[in-house]
Amino acid sequence: MHRRTTLLSLCAAAAAVAVTALPWQVQAQELPKKTISMVVGFAAGGAADTAARVIARKLAENTGLTVVIDNKPGAGGNIAHQYTATGPSDGSVLLFGSVGPLAIAPHLMKLPYDPVKDLAPITMGVNFPNVLVVHAGLKIRTFAEFIDFAKKNPGKLDYASTGAGSASHLAGELMDDMAKIDTVHVPYKGGAPALQDLLGGRVAAYYSTYSTAQPHIDAGKLVPLASTGPKRLPQLPNIPTIAESGYPGYSATNWYAFVASAKVPKPTLDRWNTELVKVLKSPDVVAELNKHGMPPMPGSREDLAKEIARESAMWGRVIRDRKITME
Repeated sequence: MHRRTTLLSLCAAAAAVAVTALPWQVQAQELPKKTISMVVGFAAGGAADTAARVIARKLAENTGLTVVIDNKPGAGGNIAHQYTATGPSDGSVLLFGSVGPLAIAPHLMKLPYDPVKDLAPITMGVNFPNVLVVHAGLKIRTFAEFIDFAKKNPGKLDYASTGAGSASHLAGELMDDMAKIDTVHVPYKGGAPALQDLLGGRVAAYYSTYSTAQPHIDAGKLVPLASTGPKRLPQLPNIPTIAESGYPGYSATNWYAFVASAKVPKPTLDRWNTELVKVLKSPDVVAELNKHGMPPMPGSREDLAKEIARESAMWGRVIRDRKITME
């Protein structure tokens, strides 16, 4: 009798271990066993591409999967977002989405996809201010001089952006509104081509990411005037924010977040959140992204959904007040 009881107990214990292990075994199968495409909506060489490559390398290292960057520039990032929204539903496509298509573009145009219904949030990636830079040949050395020049030359001071409806575009629109100036927006397909024309003197200014502008600031080819966030950039401690330069309340941060097709099963989305948050908290990734002025901001899927909704409401008000259209 004692032996039978012991055998029954051992069987029960084994069954309990099997049940306990089952969720882990199921979870281990949630990531697709194929090449993972990390889609970026801007050209290679810009801030989004730089951050994505840092994250992709660590993600591949952690998961043992092949992760490739798939640049799909154009339409302010909307081409990449539409591709992801209508693409594979097995979780093999991750989009390094941006504030423009996710929170701004829906207020500017009729999109062939719905960012809220067709794309599922995974985690915030990086969140950071831009820095307003001008070509050194412009002879403008301070933000006050920039505003003064713009007021004296309405419609003649142009600025580059990474596309219509992008964060760098709306940063300029918000500045025009608060300062009552009239600058001219010139859209590009990403940070790299925008920077190329800025360095060539074909445009005067750019609300650039720090990582894109930094080498050229150091070389004296670009002059930083102000940052667009609530705090000064740690890398440019002597450069004021726009808010502290006479325009309190001004804030226009840039961010990139991971999303996927809403058709991807929830367990797979949850697993991607776990893996990406792990990457974004890795000391080497944190150090590398901070070096480029793009601090990682990992969080839950719910946190990202709330942030997208908050930013959408804010930029929607700016677009309505400014009567901004895509025409």
